[in-house]
Amino acid sequence: MAKIQLGEFEEIVLLTVAVLYDEAYGVAIKREIEERLDRSVSVGALQSALRRMETKGFLKSRLGEATKVRGGKRKRFFTVTPYGKQALTEVRDARLQLWQSIPKIAFDF
Repeated sequence: MAKIQLGEFEEIVLLTVAVLYDEAYGVAIKREIEERLDRSVSVGALQSALRRMETKGFLKSRLGEATKVRGGKRKRFFTVTPYGKQALTEVRDARLQLWQSIPKIAFDF
């Protein structure tokens, strides 16, 4: 079975969706990434990543209730799927293995 491929931004978005759990919708995800990582995120890039990862099966979404504050529009909430958790676990394990393989002398400046 081939290893799951996950880009850095996809990893960050997936982790953020997991952090936000039941409150993971576009604006909240964007805000959380920007605040935690001090990294600017465009709405378009985020929306593209969310749709791409939903298509890949890493995320699933549901529509919330319509509200007057949003002009009757419904928020789309995202959650990590078991496959998304597997992807995150594989990425974490691969990174950890690399970190643990670095000889101490490599960072002896």
